[in-house]
Amino acid sequence: MALARFDTARLEAAWRLLAGWCADGTCTAAAAVVGSHAETSAVHAYGVQRPGGTEPLADDAIFLIASPTKPLTATAVMLLVEEGAVRLNDPVAAHVPEFAKKGKRAIRVAHLLTHTSGLPDMLPHDSDLRAAEVPLDEFVHRACRLKPDFSAGRSVQYQSMGFLMLGEIVRRLTGKPLPEFLRERVFAPLGMHDTSLGMPPAWRTADAGAPPRESRIAVIRTDDEQFPGARVWNGDYWRTLGAPWGGMLSTASDLGRWCHHLLAIQRGQAGVWQPATLAAMTRNQLAMLPDVPEVERRARPWGLGWQLNWPHHPTSFGDLLSPAAYGHWGATGTLVWLDPATDAFAVVLTTEPRSPGRRFLAAFSNAVCAALA
Repeated sequence: MALARFDTARLEAAWRLLAGWCADGTCTAAAAVVGSHAETSAVHAYGVQRPGGTEPLADDAIFLIASPTKPLTATAVMLLVEEGAVRLNDPVAAHVPEFAKKGKRAIRVAHLLTHTSGLPDMLPHDSDLRAAEVPLDEFVHRACRLKPDFSAGRSVQYQSMGFLMLGEIVRRLTGKPLPEFLRERVFAPLGMHDTSLGMPPAWRTADAGAPPRESRIAVIRTDDEQFPGARVWNGDYWRTLGAPWGGMLSTASDLGRWCHHLLAIQRGQAGVWQPATLAAMTRNQLAMLPDVPEVERRARPWGLGWQLNWPHHPTSFGDLLSPAAYGHWGATGTLVWLDPATDAFAVVLTTEPRSPGRRFLAAFSNAVCAALA
């Protein structure tokens, strides 16, 4: 299917890149879509369902997307901001009182959303906790006992534990676990029927004669020495945990639907949330934190849950995106980005978490940008 926003021949070159990487073993599986506010490509899927296997990757394969979960967790919080249930300037302890321990009373909701809280990325002994299959409540309990690495708003440190606490805020304010809230308020309205924060029990059973959705989950190629915490990614524990910082399961098609909806909102169409909300989420929030180092505010900005464009940085989404672009990487080998200036988005999901992954996914982004008509 031809897309009005893209040059067909150049876009075919982008698909060939993914196909070639799967053929030469750079990655074992990849599924991608691109589009604009008005259209979305078909899913292009390459490789195999599991490393060493022969079953081709299906167009509707489900991936553990890892950290692109964070903008969706942020979206849940921002829906509550719209309703007046929470403010970005609220102390986290106003909603989770036990969080105030160890000097964390000054940490506010906005600090969690912008990675400026001083919390660590992961808990001490994270791999041991995963190996012991502790419940999410135990992660929350331990995060509340942490001492921050610096005073809130003074620096930037990527912090998955901040998004853990955002999920807990949603639960306490709504009385619903974050997976249920997202399903009701985001996934169901957008028709994202193959997306869930944590695998629900229903995915284990056949659906109207079709195989269980669990059988469609692509298996990640893991390297225990390089990614000790990844040992559990393909197991039942991690798939069902519903970690607010990285436990989302989804398809390229569903995430394309989400991106399509976001760009439509930014062009004035009605959506699940309001244009002002999305504008705040994709604005450089570090610019309003005067104590954050200047280089972070200028060269490595964050929105609310979204990483903004970081040109000339190893974690740039690509070299040809505009300054208005925003997105998120995932440690399992995933990338989502949107560029409202060019009215384009890309979703690329792989099962390849190894370090070269970001280089080849950014190269795919460049090919997609070059195909814009």
